[in-house]
Amino acid sequence: MPSSAQRDEAQSSYAASETAQPTATSETDAFQQAILAKLTYDVGTNPAHATDHDWFTATALAVRDRAMDRWMVSKGLNQSVHKHVCYFSLEFLIGRLLSDTLNNLRLTDCARDALAGLGVDLDRIRTMEPDAALGNGGLGRLAACFMESMASLEVPAYGYGIRYEHGLFRQGLSDGWQQELPEDWLVRGNPWEFERSDLVYQVPFGGFVEELAASDGPARSVWKPAETVQAVAFDTPVVGWRGRHVNTLRLWSARAAEPLRLDAFNSGDHVGALADRTRAEAISRVLYPGDETEAGRELRLRQEFFFTSASLQDLLARHTRLHGDLQALPEHAAIQLNDTHPALAVAELMRLLVDERHLSWDEAWAITTRTLNYTNHTLMPEALERWPVSLMERLLPRHLQIIYHINWLHLEPLIRRSADVELIKSVSVIDEDQGRYVRMGHLAFIGAHKVNGVSALHTGLMRQTVFRDLNALYPGRIVNKTNGITFRRWLHQANPQLTQILTQELGEAVLDDPGALIRLERLADDGAFQERFRNQRHAAKVNLARIVAERTGVQIDPNALFDVHIKRIHEYKRQLLNILEAVALYDAMRSEPERNWVPRVKIFAGKAAASYHRAKLIIKLANDVARVINSDPAIAGRLKVVFLPNYNVSLAEAIIPAADLSEQISTAGMEASGTGNMKLALNGALTIGTLDGANIEIRECVGDDNIFIFGMTAEEVGAYHKAGLHRDRAGWSPRFERAINLITAGTFSPDDPRRFDSLAHALSSDDTFMVAADFDSYWATQRRVDELWQDPFAWSRASVLNTSRVGWFSADRTIREYAEEIWKISV
Repeated sequence: MPSSAQRDEAQSSYAASETAQPTATSETDAFQQAILAKLTYDVGTNPAHATDHDWFTATALAVRDRAMDRWMVSKGLNQSVHKHVCYFSLEFLIGRLLSDTLNNLRLTDCARDALAGLGVDLDRIRTMEPDAALGNGGLGRLAACFMESMASLEVPAYGYGIRYEHGLFRQGLSDGWQQELPEDWLVRGNPWEFERSDLVYQVPFGGFVEELAASDGPARSVWKPAETVQAVAFDTPVVGWRGRHVNTLRLWSARAAEPLRLDAFNSGDHVGALADRTRAEAISRVLYPGDETEAGRELRLRQEFFFTSASLQDLLARHTRLHGDLQALPEHAAIQLNDTHPALAVAELMRLLVDERHLSWDEAWAITTRTLNYTNHTLMPEALERWPVSLMERLLPRHLQIIYHINWLHLEPLIRRSADVELIKSVSVIDEDQGRYVRMGHLAFIGAHKVNGVSALHTGLMRQTVFRDLNALYPGRIVNKTNGITFRRWLHQANPQLTQILTQELGEAVLDDPGALIRLERLADDGAFQERFRNQRHAAKVNLARIVAERTGVQIDPNALFDVHIKRIHEYKRQLLNILEAVALYDAMRSEPERNWVPRVKIFAGKAAASYHRAKLIIKLANDVARVINSDPAIAGRLKVVFLPNYNVSLAEAIIPAADLSEQISTAGMEASGTGNMKLALNGALTIGTLDGANIEIRECVGDDNIFIFGMTAEEVGAYHKAGLHRDRAGWSPRFERAINLITAGTFSPDDPRRFDSLAHALSSDDTFMVAADFDSYWATQRRVDELWQDPFAWSRASVLNTSRVGWFSADRTIREYAEEIWKISV
């Protein structure tokens, strides 16, 4: 192989001969030569034959090299500092990394010029990068924002998760029905990651526990697993703002201990010889495998334990190497559990400390409860994970023993002082009401130093509802940390036109300090500035209209009001309420064609879980309604409905700068926080929403006049349910009844008039999510939206004020609060 010097000489020679470029005399020239070298020596082609994907790969590798020195320096600092964060999350929805990394390294213009000199368009090749299929929705995007903010604030951190080969799924539409297709984001490799083939941990499953007597102390429990899966590390650099610090996203890939049973293969059982490998590697194949079957539920539990165990083993190995004393673990590491998926960390850390490192139970429990912290993301009981005791006993027998012991030590003092059986049942980690289940939220709560909600309302409701009794037992453990978003991705990168306007008016400081946005207020009434602000928004809407036409064939008018509802499809997020309002609006337009209706485009995007049949039916309804409305000449295009398939980070980056109205209409008390609401408001969209999640704090920031609030409060929803009114169809308004009748009459599904009867029946028998109850308020508030839209000056003023007043929702602020109040790390 050529030496380093020979390789450098060859690169320079190739650049000179093939591209007639002079020796690098500037950063652009140097970067251009770096891209050419990567194209030759890593991609294996030359400019004459390179495809757009080849250019993308070469550029990504050249950019990655620019981050390497800083990554190495940051790793050294991370090891020498007092404390670092380990962020455990089943999802990291990082999206495309080329633009993100170029932006944070301040190399975008350099790369653009270097590629232009080679006849290559940066904006074209960056679309060759697939979105990393490592998450689904808000949970994963939050984790990605937090990782970027920790790097930007120079908080030493590791993100730990799973390297999914196929992610959730790629969403297609067939006659309006969601189709789940394999996501092949890794088929052409991933230039950002480094496989650490020497960094492998053994993750055990199944088997039995043997009790071994000891002459000098209590008996020891020894787990004899039936199966062991290897966890192989893949590292991706996470570059902070201006490249000052680079953290590590470490994802685990599952491998079989033995890739092939050679005896079975040689005997002719060529498929069976690979069975163990297939079973092991299934763990890192797909995010959220279907859980309607016993096998699916088992695979989910295997996934959660797999990445949790590997991550804890990695942390303990690193800590032992650097610091030795395990008693000092809480002084050197803070673990944040993002939702209940990694809640097994409580039992696994205890197992590793007691069984593997031979600490006493009390020593191990003190370390565990000072190191772990838990973020709760839901108040819905069905979304708080529970695992059947029978499954846990079969798959993780030692952990079930540990959980029983944790639960007994937790309950015993309460049992001694209270005879309240219902209270004891309420706080027990084991739920025995209908079968026997392990409550993962309870386990995480008991094993954590701090438990946080993600908005003021959510945290308050946590104390009052799902963790009411636990909160009484452990007062002060629950704290609030309202979510935030990274402005680098969701403003600087997603909306460069708006960012340019902001820097021109507010100076470069706005790039470093989101709080500087407040100075934009002074321009909210400036007509000339409003025009510039509207022009950049119109350009974004033209771009989105092009994407809509390319992906759906629907032509939409950029001058219309773009009404955007982009979320995971779920009944509590109430896409159904929005669709029903579209049906009612369509009916009104047909009834009063002479009225001056505001042209409106309703844009939906989001995936339904593969096993969530009602959510998938809502997607079908949206597409059926769209087909009829969009083709009806009677309304002359004044209303359009669009469902954009395969919603992901890159699509969000196109939709959010173009949105005029942000739909945040979840049933009050059910959305923990939301972050889409923050992204849309930051880019100038006005929110229509309930007093739910972070909508409350957004209203406090932007002002009552610059947001559209409707519907019941969380307290009113509770009272409505308690009174049984959600089951009373007599309360339906005529307008709502008419919309339902149009749907059940087959107006939008003439091929199958009964297609949506189950949706209508659910609303009439049990309006759990207050769709009927909130409809009239929603309709009236949408008409207020129409009124404001017809006054361009007033709308633009409110839009500018939304952008100027939401600096508080930066993820940097959230991470500072975590660091100072939970992790005890100086920022």
